[in-house]
Amino acid sequence: MIEVKAANKPDERRDFPRGHLEAVHLTGLDFAVGTFEPGWRWSESVGPIVGTKSCKVHHNGFVVEGRMRIRMDDGGESEVGPGDVFVIPPGHDAWVVGEDAVVMYDFAGTMAKEYAKPADG
Repeated sequence: MIEVKAANKPDERRDFPRGHLEAVHLTGLDFAVGTFEPGWRWSESVGPIVGTKSCKVHHNGFVVEGRMRIRMDDGGESEVGPGDVFVIPPGHDAWVVGEDAVVMYDFAGTMAKEYAKPADG
């Protein structure tokens, strides 16, 4: 069976301080569009919601616009920007760099299923 859904008509939206996630759920794939405003930082905007010190979600994604810096728990850092394809393992913090919002697509599945969901739910 072929499944087709429009990303601009998400099945679910999760809001968090200075950003939101819109997810489309298909068999075998959960696709998410994340929007992060200037001043957003995972440890300040999402960490308190999920109850962990760093992001425990694996990300496979593509940056549409804006720049984001990522710091792994082991101290390694990198920055992603428009046109970059990335893989980020669990155990990181991230923040928007500059004055432009970041829009990214995430194909990992776990972002759409778990990202910014409260620890008790």
